[in-house]
This record gives sequence, C-alpha cells and structure tokens, in this order.
Amino acid sequence: MSSLSVRSLYRGLTGGVASRFRNKPNAMLTRTSGRHLSRRRYRVIVAGQLAALAERVLGAPLPIGFRAWDGSSAGPQDGPVVVIRSRDALRRLVWRPGELGLARAYVSGELDVEGDLTEGLRRIWALVRGGTTNRPKLGEVVKLAWRLGVIGPNPAPPAEEARLGGRLHTRERDRDAISHHYDLSNAFYQLVLDPSMAYSCAYFTDEDESLEQAQRNKLDLVCRKLDLRSGKRLLDVGCGWGSMIIHAAKYYGVRATGVTISAQQREHIAQRIEREGLQGQVEVRLQDYREIAGDGFDAISTIEMGEHVGEENYPTYASTLHRLLRPGGRLLLQQMSRGANHPGGGAFIESYVAPDMHMRPVSRTMSHLESAGLEIRDVHALREHYVWTVRAWAETLERRWDDVVALVGEGQARVWRLYLAGGALTFEEGRMGVDQILAVRVTESGRSGMPRTRRELVAR
Repeated sequence: MSSLSVRSLYRGLTGGVASRFRNKPNAMLTRTSGRHLSRRRYRVIVAGQLAALAERVLGAPLPIGFRAWDGSSAGPQDGPVVVIRSRDALRRLVWRPGELGLARAYVSGELDVEGDLTEGLRRIWALVRGGTTNRPKLGEVVKLAWRLGVIGPNPAPPAEEARLGGRLHTRERDRDAISHHYDLSNAFYQLVLDPSMAYSCAYFTDEDESLEQAQRNKLDLVCRKLDLRSGKRLLDVGCGWGSMIIHAAKYYGVRATGVTISAQQREHIAQRIEREGLQGQVEVRLQDYREIAGDGFDAISTIEMGEHVGEENYPTYASTLHRLLRPGGRLLLQQMSRGANHPGGGAFIESYVAPDMHMRPVSRTMSHLESAGLEIRDVHALREHYVWTVRAWAETLERRWDDVVALVGEGQARVWRLYLAGGALTFEEGRMGVDQILAVRVTESGRSGMPRTRRELVAR
C-alpha cells in the first residue's frame, strides 16, 4: 500500500468513526462485534490483543510480560514486564513503528520496563536474531489501534530528541551534534563517570578492579604504546574532559595539547589544568580537527573520536593525523567498530544520544589510515572491556538516579538508562567492538622506531 493510501486511510479513520472514540475510551466498552462487554472483559482484551499481535510479529511466544494502562496483563510476569502506561505509547508506534517509536514512548515515560531492562532487551533481540519476525499487516494494525482508542494525532517527540540542521558533518553541524551529547552538563558526567572523567572503554586487568583503576590502566596502556617520555609533545584529538592529557603530563612528563569542540569540556579542562598546576605544560583548545595547524608532534592519541567524523570525512581525518605527526611519531587510535559500514547505532542512538555517528569495520579504519601514509603496527581488541565499562556506568547511574533526575530531568535520565542497557548488551553479544590501533609515520628511510618485540611495546 502506498504512503498516500496509508495517509488517506488514516484520515478516513480519524475523521470518521474512530474520532468518536479518541477521547472517549469508555465508549469502546459498549460494543465489539455487536456484543456488550463488561469492564473486566475489556481489560483482558487490551493486554491480550496487544500480546497476540506481538507474538505474530515475533513468530514465537512472548519472552517478556505485558501490562496495559488499565491494569490488564499478558505473557510471563516472572521476568521483565513492559508496562504501557497510556495510549500515547501505542500512538507513537502507529506513527513511527519500530525503534524510534519505542524510544519516544520510553523516554516520555509512556512505556516502561519493570525488572531487568537489559534482560528484556536480550530476550527480544534473541528472537530478532533468529529471523522469525514478521511484518504485521497494515489493516490488522489499524483495526487494533481503532479498537483500543489509539487512533489520534502523532504526539510531539520528547524534548530530549536531537534536532540538527544543515549538511551532514559541516563544522557547524558537527559542533551541534557534539554539543547535544557532551554539553549535557559537566556536573552530569561527574555523577556518572569515574573521577578522571574518562568517557571511553576502560582496561580491566582483574575482575575485581574498580572502574577508576581500569581507566588508569587504559591511560597507562595508551601512554606506553605511544612511548611517552618527559619532554615529548603529545596531541590528543577529541580530548573529552582531559583525562588523557592530564594523565600523560602528570605521570609521563609530556607537553600535551588537547582539542575539543565542546565548550563545556574545554572549561572543565582549563579548571583542571589550573587545579593541578600544569599551566605551561598542558594546553586545551576549542578547535575542530580540520583547523589544527602545525606539525611535529611526537605522538597523537585520539580516543573514540573517529566515530563522530563521518565516512566521507574520514580520509581527511586520517591525513590530518598523518600530517601532524613527525616522521617516526606514533598514533594510537581507539575506536568502536561494526561488522559493516553503518551510519550511527540505530534510530535511538542517532536521535537521542550521539547524532551523526558512523561505525565501520576495523579493517576499513585501518585502510583509511594506510591510505593516508601511516603504517599499522598493532591492533588490540577490547570488546569485553566495554561490557564491563558500560555496566559500571549503569550501576553508578542507578545508584545516583535521584541526583541525575534532579540535575537533567527524568527524560534525559531515561535516555541514559536505555542507552547503557542496550550498549552493554551490544558489546556483550559481539554486534559492536572497540579496538586500539597503533600506527606510525615512518621516516623516508623506512625507520619506524618501534621495539623489537610486542612485550617491549606494552611493558611498564
């Protein structure tokens, strides 16, 4: 059915019979197929019919429970239970079926999950991976929506949804995209992250390690791979809240420069530099990577920044990193990966968390770096470490939930609850990875300056 015919059908329903019930839910109690229904019978139909449709779509019995706005329930109730608090949750799904409609309903609080959110997502994704899902028939959805009083205007998206304009990955749009996520407030990230404010995959060398220690491990690992020593010049591209440049300056004696396009991050780092007494040794710039002048850095780190560059701009990004390194200098790039080129991380991530992200296979990233003239020397996969990192953030979020809600509002807190639950599961199931790629700009004579063995590369 064409989109025009769908719109015509919707207008016919909303302008005709269905409009009589839109604001009169009790009217739906009076007749179905010509039979009078009690309130009790209607309550069964709300949850039961939703569950029946869900099972036809999934092609299997419900792996989670349902509870509707009237208190009716269906499916297993001894695990995660999806609670549909209002008809607006279903209206969003009628207008935007799939991930975005569900995300809008969840962020707005019209849909909730009681119990373990991650386990609920795990059970649904297991069925989706099995390839048993079926697309529901349009007529079936419209009839059910009409019977449940769901037909109505499309509710406005939650205020937390990103609204970007302009051409993809211009300097202006990139600043807006970064601001949407990273300028939420420094105070918020101080509540959720470890004390160093490292917002990237940590490195756990022991199962009992704290997140704070694991983040120090990661920073040390990067410094060792880059062979940082006193007096060397380090550039950190996409420096976040300064964890890398502060750590490298304090413990390895380098002269460090960080660049970010987040005004709040720059303000935070400037305060840290003064507090740590690192003026003259550490510099932070509010600057796009395409605007960095000069060359001759001994080492460059860029930690989970490349995801924000975009596929078309990645060759420019890679060639910029090559230009800024001195011959013999090393690059350490830490970046998330997917099995295929893919914009963003899905409709929810694109709309609520990190707009304009682009994921690619690690092999594709390496190809970009090699095309820019860099020589790949080491690739270190850290996927499982991101599971443990994200779980630690999620535990902190839940422990400090009331403080987070007071600071950024319940809608934004719910964005982060869903983001972290889904993120941990994505890395756990291998649908995304994260890797450290070590590369070098060799000299004209081919010298790399690399040690003879890998053990020397990462030795303390």
